[in-house]
Amino acid sequence: MGILNTTPDSFSDGGQLLQQGTVNLDAALKRAEAMVTAGAKILDVGGESTRPGAKVVSEQEELQRVVPLVEAIARELDVVISVDTSSAIVMTEAASVGAGLINDVRSLQREGALSAVAESGLPVCIMHMRGEPQTMQTQLAYESVVDEVLKFLLERAAVLEAAGIPNDKVLLDPGYGFSKSPEHNLQLLQKLPVIVDTGFPVLAGLSRKSVIGHVLNKTVEERLAGSLAAALLAAQAGAKIIRVHDVAETVDALKVWQAVVAA
Repeated sequence: MGILNTTPDSFSDGGQLLQQGTVNLDAALKRAEAMVTAGAKILDVGGESTRPGAKVVSEQEELQRVVPLVEAIARELDVVISVDTSSAIVMTEAASVGAGLINDVRSLQREGALSAVAESGLPVCIMHMRGEPQTMQTQLAYESVVDEVLKFLLERAAVLEAAGIPNDKVLLDPGYGFSKSPEHNLQLLQKLPVIVDTGFPVLAGLSRKSVIGHVLNKTVEERLAGSLAAALLAAQAGAKIIRVHDVAETVDALKVWQAVVAA
């Protein structure tokens, strides 16, 4: 899964696809095409930054950033389009123009989100996070981070099922970097097979995140090698989707691992 942010303030690539506050569709399409050529099977389009302390974005602004790009990608490229949103109206509008997956860091807890996904018929990825991006890093007290993350995700999956979203359309994301300390993130990666063993497909998003910076003492721009190591560990643990900024390099690393497995 290649990351395609249309935000001014995402932690790693904010502002790169904006021109005077508006999404540059030509630049965004070129980025999307390059990721697909490099081997991305899914593109994750996001119009609201969810980094720690991120600013709140209005629904109208998020719609303007996301929906035209989803429509353009669907028209031009043969790739599954994921939409990284918690907004019901963005989910509905994106689904109507070609989105194939909803990726919600708030696990469909915003008003209308459950019914929007149920009516769309699309699969959805739900993620563990405490609070909101503005406050999440103040909520780091866990007795057992693995057990509590797993409990939350399974409870939300049951809520989704009751709302008409069957389990076979649900993916789980442990939420690396969201209301977690570096130690929590490392524990969740070490114990990822516990979440994989639920039978739900698992998405792992560790690319360039602060836990890698913590381990290596490297800036965001210097975290490629660490991100590749984390991607490989997640894949080996059973994650089905690896969400990354550096598609070509991650594809190469995973191809070598897959060749060894196949041999």
